[in-house]
Amino acid sequence: MNLARQEAFCAALHGAGSLAGTPEPRLDIHRNNRMASLAAALAIGFPATLSIVGEEYFHAMAREFIQASPPREPVLLAYGDGLPDFIAAFPPAADIPYLADVARIEAAVTRAYHAQDLLPLGADELQWLNGEGALDVRLRLHAAVFVLRSPFPAATLWEHNLAADWVPVEDWRAEDVVVCRPQMDVLVRVLPPGAADFLQALMDGHSLGDAAARVESDDFDLPAALAFAFAQGLARPGVDTGPGAGEADVFGGAI
Repeated sequence: MNLARQEAFCAALHGAGSLAGTPEPRLDIHRNNRMASLAAALAIGFPATLSIVGEEYFHAMAREFIQASPPREPVLLAYGDGLPDFIAAFPPAADIPYLADVARIEAAVTRAYHAQDLLPLGADELQWLNGEGALDVRLRLHAAVFVLRSPFPAATLWEHNLAADWVPVEDWRAEDVVVCRPQMDVLVRVLPPGAADFLQALMDGHSLGDAAARVESDDFDLPAALAFAFAQGLARPGVDTGPGAGEADVFGGAI
């Protein structure tokens, strides 16, 4: 099959016209198989989202997403990154306002799982915390760190909808969430007050002192936030000190 024929076939699969020499019923079979395969891949990547809305709703929503955003690459590892934003703008999901944030956590879980392997900072490498100028240090974060600020209990909803025995969420307060993979397993953790602002500032290249100063929460505890970061393996070896140090070595992202 030459390139022009391949492009015409792809366009026909997307529903853009027909393909000369190919009966429409046969094209429909290919279209249905393609749609079913992509919807199944999305279901694997977004199990809690599926659990919240049910299989029929999820697959109908997935079909709309696939039509609007077909895969652009042959590898489907990152396919679905756009699903949370699609859900946020999807009119039928307007009465499930937390659904997009749960999907954002699941997209981050996939990205964290496939992120670069990096060892977290060990306890023997934390001596600089007691040294002069510690607040001028720019801490490098692990490549698999992603931060989400949600007005909903997004992490709790994610966890409950993956549990074998589902229980309703009773405490509907906002949650700041970090997704990370310090070793082999991906972790989803609710952050203490102010830690999301702090981590985001570190990702933006600010020193520990400047990052702490950017936190808006009155309940922020810098030692506690650092202890949390090290306990969860959010930091990686190789801290930098001095003006401009480490600006190109800050990892992680917002979701």
